[in-house]
Amino acid sequence: MKKTFLIIVLLICNIALTQAQTADESKVAEAVEFLKKAMIDGDKLSLEKIAHEDLSYGHSSGNIETKAMFVEAISSGKSDFKTIDLTDQSIKVYGKIAIVRHKFFAETNNGGNPGTVKLSILLVFQKAKNQWQLLARQAVKI
Repeated sequence: MKKTFLIIVLLICNIALTQAQTADESKVAEAVEFLKKAMIDGDKLSLEKIAHEDLSYGHSSGNIETKAMFVEAISSGKSDFKTIDLTDQSIKVYGKIAIVRHKFFAETNNGGNPGTVKLSILLVFQKAKNQWQLLARQAVKI
């Protein structure tokens, strides 16, 4: 009876541990949401805060932007996101580096031209001074 009870307790603990996000994974998820909101709002200060100085921001077209180019494109409205929905997100943390993958669905209004975007995204975050910053992003069309 004691063995059965112990086995059940261990199984429950194992399931709980494998399904729970770590503290770092939760912080990375918050950083992703911060980035999403900053992109929709076109908030230059928030974009500058979340983007690492050495940001490499890759588009599905093959175009690569630096931090300055990324911030300018979003904050100027050249790249104008009206909505962004993220699905199938996974987060893996390796010390001070985190890899995020998700599906990215957005409504845009770039240069006054409405459109939609459907992408698979890879994000790389780096933790510096207790803050997760976007170091790299690469998108591919679905």
